[in-house]
Amino acid sequence: MKFGKSKATKRIAEYGLITLGAILYGAATALMIDPNNIAPGGLTGLAIVLNRIVNIGTGMWFMIMNIPILIIAIWKFGIRFTISTIYCTAVISWVTDLCTKYLSGYIVRDTFLGASFGSAILAVAIGFVFKCHATTGGTDVIIKLLRIKYPHIKTGMLYLLTDVVILMIAGVVFGDFKASLYSFMSVMVTSYCLDLVLYGRDEAKLIYIISDKPDIITSRLLEELDIGATHVFAKGAYSGEDKKVIMCAIKKRLSPLAEDIVRDEDPNAFMIISSASEIYGEGYKSYFDERI
Repeated sequence: MKFGKSKATKRIAEYGLITLGAILYGAATALMIDPNNIAPGGLTGLAIVLNRIVNIGTGMWFMIMNIPILIIAIWKFGIRFTISTIYCTAVISWVTDLCTKYLSGYIVRDTFLGASFGSAILAVAIGFVFKCHATTGGTDVIIKLLRIKYPHIKTGMLYLLTDVVILMIAGVVFGDFKASLYSFMSVMVTSYCLDLVLYGRDEAKLIYIISDKPDIITSRLLEELDIGATHVFAKGAYSGEDKKVIMCAIKKRLSPLAEDIVRDEDPNAFMIISSASEIYGEGYKSYFDERI
């Protein structure tokens, strides 16, 4: 009984975040993207373009074009997954046309601000929705399918690849090369910010330390920074000497402190520091989290 209540609470929280994401998405589209003739790619960009041809509302076009895609989503992912996507798509469509109609006084009539801030808000909105295991409809469903088949390609990059055709169509309809450039800028900003929301900045540093004082350095790393470390046994190619290499993953903010310890104990130590954006295990990501 307790488990069921906890599960229901989690679901309510997820729908709250989906609703917030959908509202942000619709508001950004209506107040920043659409008024400045920016096509941010995907079905949203296509809806903006079609609304210039047949003015029935960008939100309405977004809903109409989503119908066949949502049918595919039901077929591929099942009705349980698709319910949240249908809900999100409906809210986006409704909020977009509502903001266009009643909040015209708050429209940002600046193409650069619309392309930059509007696209950043779109990315945050999509990230919120994706984290709740739903999508905002449109190409999001297609991206979700592609992520299953090509998990090594990040979500933002897939969006960039699928948006090229929309940008070309937008350039022809708007008849404005400058608008096409701003649309491309919008896609780039959304792609970058989306990866930032979903994956974060480099979460940690991966450090390899080759030193004549591995035990002392390891001891200080464990005691002073409270991090884990692994000894990798190796042999120098030139000297032929056995080496005890220290390998550790460390939070980015602690990396300078680790460097100071190595510098204090062995100024001649050889150290390699690289970014590690995806780390699974204690203190980092869970193995059981769904890959977004």
